[in-house]
Amino acid sequence: MRRASFKQASVRIHLFAAVLTACFASLADAITLENVLQTTLERNPNIQEAKSGLEQAAGKRLVFRSVALPDAELGVPAGVQAGHRAGESGVKGFAVGRGVLTQTLFNAGLPASLRRGDVEVLIAQQQLNVAVVEQLHAARLAFYAALYNRSLESLRREQQRRLQENVTTQKTRFEAGLTDKTALASATVQASELDTRIEGAHRTYLDARLQLALAMGIDPAKASQPEPEGELHSIPMRVDVDSETAAALQRRADLKLARLFVRAANEDQRIIEADYYPAVIGSLPGEYVPVTGIHREGSTSKTQDFIGSEIREKAAYTWRVVDNGKVNGAVLKARSAREINELTCRKLETNIPRELSRIANDLKTTEIREKSLASATAAAEESARAVQQNLASGLASPLEYRVTQNFFLETKSGLLDAIYQHNLAMAEWDRATGRYFQFSDDNTKSR
Repeated sequence: MRRASFKQASVRIHLFAAVLTACFASLADAITLENVLQTTLERNPNIQEAKSGLEQAAGKRLVFRSVALPDAELGVPAGVQAGHRAGESGVKGFAVGRGVLTQTLFNAGLPASLRRGDVEVLIAQQQLNVAVVEQLHAARLAFYAALYNRSLESLRREQQRRLQENVTTQKTRFEAGLTDKTALASATVQASELDTRIEGAHRTYLDARLQLALAMGIDPAKASQPEPEGELHSIPMRVDVDSETAAALQRRADLKLARLFVRAANEDQRIIEADYYPAVIGSLPGEYVPVTGIHREGSTSKTQDFIGSEIREKAAYTWRVVDNGKVNGAVLKARSAREINELTCRKLETNIPRELSRIANDLKTTEIREKSLASATAAAEESARAVQQNLASGLASPLEYRVTQNFFLETKSGLLDAIYQHNLAMAEWDRATGRYFQFSDDNTKSR
């Protein structure tokens, strides 16, 4: 008996430990919106790729700046000299040190190249900012979708449970001869119709969790998918479209990026056009000869041999006179790219006021709809409670109970949808006004 009691106690302990572990695991997987955004910012693969692009932009800037930097070349030719010439005999080894320092003195494309290198870094910075905004917004929408579909599934299951109770009541009344088979069949069909809607909400909920995991940089094959914590709530929001439009035109990352593309295309065009102007280059070649009596290549007398170290300076300029369309064609191509970027930028600037007006109308509409459905839900709940009490006392029919319960749950589902749409509109407002992130407009910080 003691052994049996000990075994039972041991089984209870293991069961309790398993339940406790499952509870803690569930709590550990639960995650708030703040944690979602923070994890997305740190681990999202698209954001990480954009950060790498920012590091590569420093190397590209050096390429553009290299036009203004001096070039230095060093060489050490070495060999063996053999043969006989007047007054010479034997074999000599030799080595000659050579160096050339070249500096561009004038190039019409030099200022444009320096500016283009700076713009390259600014473009990479804004591409990172755009990636941050897009991924944070996607994670937020996935979080809201998971909360909404989880609550919707719960409401549908509650509705199905109450309809199933009505089926049981109708079956009892049919067996007692108080109703016909039609009422039972109608109640059964209505309860079974919810299976598809419940399954659809559950699948959408799982898909939202998957999208949330991908946005957070979590591999679904190696780790459990995050479980969103909390429920959807609606927060009243008053917006000033005019002031927010002016602010959005200054701080939106995608608009800043479009403007930078216009600047970059303009500098590219100027760099190409610089080939029409003369370029002046100065050079300072020098040779160090540790021995004497070594013939230069092609020399025919001793006066042409190496007699010591020497330094020579010179300057040269080039000027393209006829390009056969090479430069002109490249200029036309760069100008076309600049004009396309300008059109895209203006289109984006023009679209921002319309977009903010639309979102502001959505916020107002969903708020009004939410208030209306909240009042309807309260009235439907009171009516369902009264019919339920009358049903217990025989003053209401099961049909009335089923109708009032369905109306109450459908109204509650509509209220949930209105809250969900309001949260989506708030997220869109934050994206459209550039509130996800604060961006620096100081170009000197990138230099």
